[in-house]
Amino acid sequence: MNEQLEHMAGRVTAGKMTRREFMGKAAALGVSAAVASSIFAQAAQAAGPKKGGVVKIGSVGGESTNSLDPATYASQVPYHNGRQFGDTLVEVAADGSIEHRLAESVEASADAKTWTFKLRQGVEFHNGKTMTSEDVLKTMQRHSNEDSKSGALGIMKGIESMKADGEYFSVTLTDANADLPYLMADYHLIIQPDGGMDDPGAGIGTGPYQVEVNEPGVRHAYKKFANYWGDDAHFDGVEVLVINDATARTAALQSGQVHMINRVEPKVAGLLSRAPNLTVQSTPGRGHYVFIMHVDKAPFDNKDLRLALKYAINREEMVEKILRGYGSVGNDMPINAAYPLFDSSIPQREFDLEKAAEHYKKSGHDGSPIILRTADGAFPGAVDAAALFQQTAAQAGIPLEIKREPNDGYWSEVWNVQPFCASYWGGRPVQDQMYATAYLSTADWNDTKFKNADFDAMLMAARSELDPAKRKEIYSKMGMLLRDEGGLICPMFNDFVDAVSNTLSGWETDPNGELMNGQVTRKLWFS
Repeated sequence: MNEQLEHMAGRVTAGKMTRREFMGKAAALGVSAAVASSIFAQAAQAAGPKKGGVVKIGSVGGESTNSLDPATYASQVPYHNGRQFGDTLVEVAADGSIEHRLAESVEASADAKTWTFKLRQGVEFHNGKTMTSEDVLKTMQRHSNEDSKSGALGIMKGIESMKADGEYFSVTLTDANADLPYLMADYHLIIQPDGGMDDPGAGIGTGPYQVEVNEPGVRHAYKKFANYWGDDAHFDGVEVLVINDATARTAALQSGQVHMINRVEPKVAGLLSRAPNLTVQSTPGRGHYVFIMHVDKAPFDNKDLRLALKYAINREEMVEKILRGYGSVGNDMPINAAYPLFDSSIPQREFDLEKAAEHYKKSGHDGSPIILRTADGAFPGAVDAAALFQQTAAQAGIPLEIKREPNDGYWSEVWNVQPFCASYWGGRPVQDQMYATAYLSTADWNDTKFKNADFDAMLMAARSELDPAKRKEIYSKMGMLLRDEGGLICPMFNDFVDAVSNTLSGWETDPNGELMNGQVTRKLWFS
């Protein structure tokens, strides 16, 4: 039987046997579907990338209010749209190294204050214009502009000046920062013609696929760009279908309506993994599911009330019942062991009803309902997580009231607007970027409204500190400060749980984000 399987696998690798034929013959030999599927996948992988076909993604996180303007991206569908039509100067590879994209090389001055990017030449935008250093400069200027409301605004704050010079683009920082290339990999910083100054939502970039259909909240379709500069995209086209309902998303994958889905709910992941025609991919990383309080709005401007809520949440229960083990316990800071300069000695905040009740009483709260807003699309299991939170808070005498919001409009009308809500973060490659994006006083995405001069000063000091041990010490103090003073309740770090049809090959584990950090349509191919 082994010889027959080897022969069949060889025919698959040679492109002479389809998956249907292989699975049928394997079944006749008494091989289980799971084993046969694994052998087929390995054989197809060995055959190398195959060109052609239209791949379909079923994704949560799409709304009727979405734009193709990269500055506005705040949820999954816009993020995946950007991955189709756009490129950044660099990317963060799965192993944590810097991968060159529109920049061929990156060099730093000895003091790490001036960084020079040598740009790839002959790169064409979808409108036929050749990319220049001026396009790069204007892109960065737009994301540095307060009026752009860019999600990358926080990480642009440390830039003193920028310059376009022929095939080079350079950045001079106010203070040294050894992590600058990681910041330039931010998914908002897609290079656009003229920086997107004229029409930022046109969806014109240098990526492998160009926009054909743009129906926000419904469907986005792309066709292969004939003059794409790279060789890492194998499909003729891509469709991103907005499927916010978890059950509908799973059904779409099982029926073949789509080839992959994001945000598989942990409660169904185990059952789904037994399906013979697909694979559940679970990847630990920096993503975290959170409840966020605006520290500048009552009653959350009271530190004791914030601490009462932080002590009233049972993190272990959340990981067990919401994540079903696909994750780990959080500690009210956005950093975990996936970050190289993480300080594991920071004490873990424990579930403590006595302390929760003590801080609640000390806060002087009037006993009126504390409104926590949530939605199915906030994160998988968000509504159930809020209910668990409500139950444990009640045991400490804290009157938590859950308000369930519609998915459509959640990221524009609730997140970063309402004072207490459920949310998620995908994490960032380095601590500087995570803190600068969401906790720097001037960051547009400071969704807890945390503004602390000492924290800001430490962030700047960490950037200019090139000694890793000293940087780690600074980051540790920042984490402790945020944990004790901030408005972040972080009960759990989630794995990225995706599901992919076995008709696709080329999957690689990437801890930087869901669906291979959004690179699935560039790195996968049809078997």
